[in-house]
Amino acid sequence: MPVDKKISFSIWYVVLAMIAIVLVHDFIVATQKLEELPYSEFRTLVVSDKVAEVTVTNQRVTGKLKSEGVSKDQKLFTTVRVEDPDLVKELNAHNVTFSGVIESTFLRDLLSWVLPALVFVGIWFFAMKRFGQGQSGFMTVGQSKAKIYAEKDTKVTFADVAGVDEAKEELREVIDFLKTPERFTRLGGKIPKGILLVGPPGTGKTLLARAVAGEAGVTFFSISGSEFVEMFVGVGAARVRDLFEQAKVKAPCIIFIDELDAIGKARGMGPMAHEEREQTLNQLLVEMDGFDPRIGVILMAATNRPEILDPALLRAGRFDRQVLVDRADKIGRLAILRVHAKQVVLGPDADLEVIAAMTPGFSGADLANIINEATLLAVRRNKEQVGHSELQEAVERVVGGLEKKNRVLNKMEKERVAHHEVGHALVALSVPGADPIQKISIIPRGIAALGYTLQLPTEDRFLMTKTELENKIAVLLGGRNAEELIFGEASTGAQNDLVRATDIAKSMVKSYGMSEKLGTITLDRERQPLMMQIQAPQEKGDYSEETAREIDCEVRRIVDEQYGRVKQLLTERKAALLEGAKRLLVDEVISGADLKAIMDKY
Repeated sequence: MPVDKKISFSIWYVVLAMIAIVLVHDFIVATQKLEELPYSEFRTLVVSDKVAEVTVTNQRVTGKLKSEGVSKDQKLFTTVRVEDPDLVKELNAHNVTFSGVIESTFLRDLLSWVLPALVFVGIWFFAMKRFGQGQSGFMTVGQSKAKIYAEKDTKVTFADVAGVDEAKEELREVIDFLKTPERFTRLGGKIPKGILLVGPPGTGKTLLARAVAGEAGVTFFSISGSEFVEMFVGVGAARVRDLFEQAKVKAPCIIFIDELDAIGKARGMGPMAHEEREQTLNQLLVEMDGFDPRIGVILMAATNRPEILDPALLRAGRFDRQVLVDRADKIGRLAILRVHAKQVVLGPDADLEVIAAMTPGFSGADLANIINEATLLAVRRNKEQVGHSELQEAVERVVGGLEKKNRVLNKMEKERVAHHEVGHALVALSVPGADPIQKISIIPRGIAALGYTLQLPTEDRFLMTKTELENKIAVLLGGRNAEELIFGEASTGAQNDLVRATDIAKSMVKSYGMSEKLGTITLDRERQPLMMQIQAPQEKGDYSEETAREIDCEVRRIVDEQYGRVKQLLTERKAALLEGAKRLLVDEVISGADLKAIMDKY
């Protein structure tokens, strides 16, 4: 069936038509080859009987000259009209055919006013359209910018989501309500109006919301929280109203607001209030109170900062159900890797279980990136399949950064890096409970890493004992200790190790109550949410200067004790340290098993 195309009118069509008329007129005039004559010369030609005919208008006199010689061509001329009462007598006296034309200047005068006005209006219209940045221009700035996906356009189901089985079970009830609402309304039950997906970045909150719409087979409205707020006052509230009006027409449907904290921050917080954002939030609260859940409109939102949301958003009757979308465990990571590997040709040696074990704490987005990086590496190496070596190198690339084989270290720096990394690995192999060593390398990676020691966790850990934390500090101090033992002094290469070791010691003293001197109390003023990845600024807690001094002393004591422990441990294994570093300087990369064999010799 043919689709009627809507004919749209633009002011630019009129402007282009006017310009075309002017150009055509100039072209016609140019092709006539009119010769411009002074009026005095024109009178002389009339007296000399050289003018054949003339046409007199309000402002110009045009005509033809008599042909000369054998040529029959008559030259055209034009001159300005002058008030000359004797002109008609002269023309009659010399038998010049003449005529008069009353030239209308209405069109010319009209164009002189209308054309500039049209150009001005066109420029204004174009500027306002660009300034509005809306789907239909400036005049529709108050309309919702939500992307609407029809039932068949979502194309995402729960089969595309892995590693969040608990969250999927929580959301199946929403799907059942959208499919068969009479099951719930029969007994007077009400589905929650709002469902808030909470979790770290990259865990699949948006994908999970689209999967709910795909499973239920309903329309899906997707919009980011930042798209509500503009520089114009009242635009955000107008867009919220328009969004809910569209949703009621399309019901049953799902409204999904990504990054809800962009408009849902607690009101009145901070030194500067954002009036437009607060008006948008108020309108959202009103709309959530006003719509009837029985019509089949479900509001879903996602955020990784639930602690800053306004309490009015989280009360019963609004976002009264919170679903945690957390990082997956080892089994979940394996399921996620298998989902993303469906479109990739894996080799027979590719072991996704090993990759899942190597990536504790990775989000779904990180795991998808690993599969993609491994595929790119296989293409770069002209392979037909993605092997285990590409997968493992992709993990190292995501963790440590891009390998920089072209960065040339001088001999002294290379020796320091080799002893530094072997020092880390020897301590990890010597202390109980440390993660096994997978690889030791002195090939630079990332921005500042001149070498690295890759440890492979054997299982997911959610709790750590005091001894395990102390062992972590010991492993971190192994590199600096090895440098001092072999070269007699430390270098700047251990700066990041010292930062991490100090942070662990501070957490032991201030957060975990693992200091005998300070006792089993926590001195943190406000703990950062587990899903936050950005380091919060250091703030002084609610304790005295004397307590702060005791904290510093305890942190120093913990680090110094482990430093002395590591020094003694490496001194006893100095021969293994020297031989391991020598081997690493030759091969650049050795495995943990190789270093373990060297250590067992001594």
